[in-house]
Amino acid sequence: MTLQIDDAGVGDILNGVVVGAYREETGEFSYDMIDVEFFQPPRFARKAYLGRASEIVFKIIERMRLRENEPIMICSSFIFERAVRDLEEKYGKETITVTKITDGAQRFVETAYLDEIRNLGYEPLAERDEKRAKSFFHMLRWLKKDPRRFRHAKTGWPRLRRYTKPKRSEKSLRHYSDRGKRSTRRGQRSRFGPRTAHRDV
Repeated sequence: MTLQIDDAGVGDILNGVVVGAYREETGEFSYDMIDVEFFQPPRFARKAYLGRASEIVFKIIERMRLRENEPIMICSSFIFERAVRDLEEKYGKETITVTKITDGAQRFVETAYLDEIRNLGYEPLAERDEKRAKSFFHMLRWLKKDPRRFRHAKTGWPRLRRYTKPKRSEKSLRHYSDRGKRSTRRGQRSRFGPRTAHRDV
């Protein structure tokens, strides 16, 4: 028996992150979510999601009733940085293997994440795994259609902030432009003197 632990959604801007465990020999699967609030200010800056991921891992392991001396394989994602340390401390380094999780565990965890974002009313792209950039902008457009949806977004991610900066209003841009022109004219009078500035007017 081997328990495989994986995550899904950490690279997506929508919703939180699914953490799941899968036992291939029995087909057992259980998961929970790191709430999206952990990826929003102010918690995101404190990396509180690392502690929450560890808590969920231990909760799932208890739920799955880890067998005596059962090996644990856990995804190498940064989200499990704290969880790996905590697991090694409790079960011993010889029991824990940090690796890339594939096949059954990955499929179950990914499906759980897709179900969660569908519950928000969003329909993911069918080819999201092959076209991550396209999936990002597809999610971003869905968010921008209704500003209230941003409560479901990982607003702490720098990448998302880059595309959601508020645009200057036309009035503020006009004010900036006029101020720039006045500054230029003052510069011309200072450089060329009153008579030259008068001819420019």
